[in-house]
Amino acid sequence: MCRVRRVWQFLILAVLAASGCGQKPAPVVDLASERQRMVQEQLMSRGIHEERVLAAMAKVPREEFVPKETRPASYTDQPLPIGYSQTISQPYVVAFMTEQLQLKRDARVLEIGTGSGYQAAILAELAAEVYTIEIIEPLAKNAEATLARLSYKNVHVKAGDGYKGWPESAPFDAVIVTCAPDHVPQPLVDQLKEGGRMIIPVGGLGEQELYLLEKKNGQLEKRTVLPVRFVPMTGEAAKRQ
Repeated sequence: MCRVRRVWQFLILAVLAASGCGQKPAPVVDLASERQRMVQEQLMSRGIHEERVLAAMAKVPREEFVPKETRPASYTDQPLPIGYSQTISQPYVVAFMTEQLQLKRDARVLEIGTGSGYQAAILAELAAEVYTIEIIEPLAKNAEATLARLSYKNVHVKAGDGYKGWPESAPFDAVIVTCAPDHVPQPLVDQLKEGGRMIIPVGGLGEQELYLLEKKNGQLEKRTVLPVRFVPMTGEAAKRQ
């Protein structure tokens, strides 16, 4: 009888071990709450005040734009890898760059460096039309699929070299660049409307400054607004270094 009992105890322990019973389940991250916390602690506390930008950041699900394995970290104050040696910018940088553009509801915006599509989604909440270019074709296709799944119908995605801009859809009220050339590409300047704004990181690896450019009387007024670190702009920009 004792022998039979030991056999049953062994079988029960084997079943429990196989099922993972007795182990603590992985904590479930409430991403919606984390998104609101991000807005409060990472954005508002660091000087982001534009209500429409804050509302967009509170609405757009960043977790939908990162790989599944990194979703629990979606609202940490850091960039995250999205494949192909590219990253999604930290929430604060996304919000800061967006706020600097001072977008109106009827604005047409050109984005260079689609990446995962997250920045484009934020822009789509604020502007009438967003034109975004990604040089890495698989990323462009993935971003387009994600944006379509989330019902962003005012975002137009193209795989191509962002250095050249999107001349057939120009001019634009604003231009945002999320990869760093070592100079401001002239085609982007040409495609910016009079009175428009461009936000762009410029410099080499580890030594970049975020420039805010305003086009006035055909000339650019430039000021440095933030030290940053972005992936380098490739394609034509790399050839001109």
